[in-house]
Amino acid sequence: MNTNLAYQEELWEELIDGESVLMSPRPAVKHSFVAGNIYYIFMRYLRGKRCTPFLDGVDLYLSETDRFIPDCMIVCDRGKIKSDGVHGAPDLVVEVLSFSTAKNDRLRKKNAYEKAGVREYWIVDPNNKTIEQYFLREGQFIPNERYALLSAEDLKETTPEERETVLPNFGAVFPTACPDGSRRRFNRFLA
Repeated sequence: MNTNLAYQEELWEELIDGESVLMSPRPAVKHSFVAGNIYYIFMRYLRGKRCTPFLDGVDLYLSETDRFIPDCMIVCDRGKIKSDGVHGAPDLVVEVLSFSTAKNDRLRKKNAYEKAGVREYWIVDPNNKTIEQYFLREGQFIPNERYALLSAEDLKETTPEERETVLPNFGAVFPTACPDGSRRRFNRFLA
């Protein structure tokens, strides 16, 4: 075992429904790239507004039994932001899937975010280049949109009817997280 502190990996854990779940010590490069791009876009858009974006590494305390470290989140109620993390439901949470976390992100954590009152939830799949967007309606997450980045080759294989449903420029809109009601399209963060 290497005793040099610079080479020792810190083990991160989340608390999901009261169960301690170890996270991967370090995310893969693609995972970090995608999460970082999403954060950067949020940060630029929200500059000067009352909402604050957070990147992976900030603890989110939803309840006594649920403490997560989301890949990205937006908090508009600054009273929830404390020195040790965010306490209470953020307005938007983004989870970037990895092989080891996908099941928890899609099921257990999604249910906990729903129960806590997170207004919007994104599940980002960097391998398939998709985003699933859920809005909280009457206490339940309802699928809003599923965005996908298609290659020119993929588009050639679609029918004319399918092509009509494809956005010409990949983007995602997050109106719920913007208290001023503005809509903004974000492009190319999955590329």
